[in-house]
Amino acid sequence: MDPPVPPSDLGPDRPVTPAPKGPMPRTRRRPAALAAALALVSLIALIAAGCGGSSDGGLTHLTVALDWTPNTNHSGVYIAKDDGYYRDAGLDVTVVEPDPSGALPQLAAGNADIAFSYAEQIIPARADGSKVVSIASVMRTNTSSLVSPADRDITRPRDLAGKTYGTFGGDIERPLVDALVRCDGGDPSTIRFVDVGNVDYAVGFRRRQFDFTWVFDGWDVIRMRDVDGMDVRTIPFRDHLRCIPDWYTPVLAATETTIAKDPEVLRRFLAATAKGYERAVADPAAAAEAIKRAAPESDMALLAPSARFVARFLTDARGGWGYQEPSVWKGFNAFLARSSLPHVADVAGTYTNDLLPSGS
Repeated sequence: MDPPVPPSDLGPDRPVTPAPKGPMPRTRRRPAALAAALALVSLIALIAAGCGGSSDGGLTHLTVALDWTPNTNHSGVYIAKDDGYYRDAGLDVTVVEPDPSGALPQLAAGNADIAFSYAEQIIPARADGSKVVSIASVMRTNTSSLVSPADRDITRPRDLAGKTYGTFGGDIERPLVDALVRCDGGDPSTIRFVDVGNVDYAVGFRRRQFDFTWVFDGWDVIRMRDVDGMDVRTIPFRDHLRCIPDWYTPVLAATETTIAKDPEVLRRFLAATAKGYERAVADPAAAAEAIKRAAPESDMALLAPSARFVARFLTDARGGWGYQEPSVWKGFNAFLARSSLPHVADVAGTYTNDLLPSGS
């Protein structure tokens, strides 16, 4: 587990909302003592509840492992819990935060029934022999961006040439940045890569440790721009899909064993979860409040605009919430293959839409 985050120079009185895990393990973690306590609570909950069993009242118990601390990506799950959608579906759902190994290893080890993950984790895991499967996309497109302070004069991908990128250590970063810059006529070989470590992005920018980095629009960009008042510019990945692939991040995942054993339970879970995310779209304020109840230390100044942003990307007109377009998985896997990164021969087993509510 990462060491505690250095104090931010944004001011001693500003509450710091824990950042969600972005495209790869890279964002700030809670202080070590709190993280250890949360891991212990999660472990106790897992031991007490088990996975896929029955609880009092005849409800079927399910354990959902988050990818990070509660944030607006998870709003549909918390709404479904708070509003009784899971109970109405005959389910007793326990939500736990990941242990230091992460949510996907918890899932693969049988310590959770469902986990939040990402396509860039699912495909390499499958390539390594893990039988994890994406059963629903949370958002219909990747809402990641490259963000930079306005004074770096970065307005398009080719402007990144000659600049310094703050890397979080993901294998996909360099191929992705290279593809963006090259496609726009720039020379990616002139970009310097440095490790961001545990520094707050805003602090790293002010110290000129790096010029740009990879973030989620719906969290880090809102925090920097709307909460902290920084003048930043972004290069959204979704605006450059002729140069790079789209992919699903985050997703909900289960194992092939659970899918084969309890498909109807998973269908009930996804139907109730879809109702939760549909309410998050219709009422972003309710989504923000659900996360605030789950993580009282969160800053509503960040949660409220984040929930409004996320609401724009939660449903897919082609197939409703959770639908996964085959071409998106194929395109992303092909990009991994071209980049000599772990990939699969066929994405057919990597995801399924078969468990989604009727009509999806």
